[in-house]
Amino acid sequence: MADGKEMERARRDLRALISSKNCAPIMLRLAWHDAGTYDAKTKTGGPNGSIRNQAELNHAANTGLKIAIDLCEEVKAKHPRVSYADLYQLAGVVAVEVTGGPTIDFVGGRKDSMASPEEGRLPDAKQGASHLRNVFNRMGLSDQDIVALSGGHTLGRAHAERSGFQGPWTRDPLKFDNSYFLELLRGDSTGLLKLPTDKVLVEDPQFRKFVTLYAEDEEAFFRDYAASHKRLSELGFSPPSSLRLAMKKTMIAAVVAVTVVFLSYLYEINKTELSK
Repeated sequence: MADGKEMERARRDLRALISSKNCAPIMLRLAWHDAGTYDAKTKTGGPNGSIRNQAELNHAANTGLKIAIDLCEEVKAKHPRVSYADLYQLAGVVAVEVTGGPTIDFVGGRKDSMASPEEGRLPDAKQGASHLRNVFNRMGLSDQDIVALSGGHTLGRAHAERSGFQGPWTRDPLKFDNSYFLELLRGDSTGLLKLPTDKVLVEDPQFRKFVTLYAEDEEAFFRDYAASHKRLSELGFSPPSSLRLAMKKTMIAAVVAVTVVFLSYLYEINKTELSK
């Protein structure tokens, strides 16, 4: 497993790669699609790098993602100890940051798997509110998570050959901001892309209240997006907690202290015996 220093070097290489290739949108999509297969009941799927499995890559929802996977190989070759699972999620975090979005807390340690879930776990853009809730609730995510994560569509554009839809969601598809929500509230008059799963966010009252909040308050969107993205990137993953690390250090210190005392005791006994 990669240590913190190697993970930071991988982050820097991803930053340079994503900036030079202008590939933030597809890197974010890669991270989402690897994580978004999680099933909280069966504990299967999730951010485990399985999307590189050809069978999973061939799922209709993943069309075009081989581009992102191949780009990540450049970084993987330089940092072989970084797991694919960590690499793909770190790429998503960096994609948001280099385009002006919020800083997302990232903890490494995900393990790779080649066990792919069945097709059909990712959101279908042609569906409505109940479908979105079924998909995200299966992962253990909420209405607020649905709307906050949907705001990530501020990056990128749809491609007809990949999804059947064409065009960008916002006027600057390489800038992470709250313009996705502003465009949703403006409706169809702008000529920008509005998928069925986008439109339902303003049609459903529970979703709409978050759309309105994020359109009015970009800081609130950034805060909630960072939290939701972190949750998505850690589905089924238990990162090593600082508390556990502190406890481990305390335990080691206690063992060392006891050992020193015991050795000192033996030394004193030995010294007494020699003086007799």
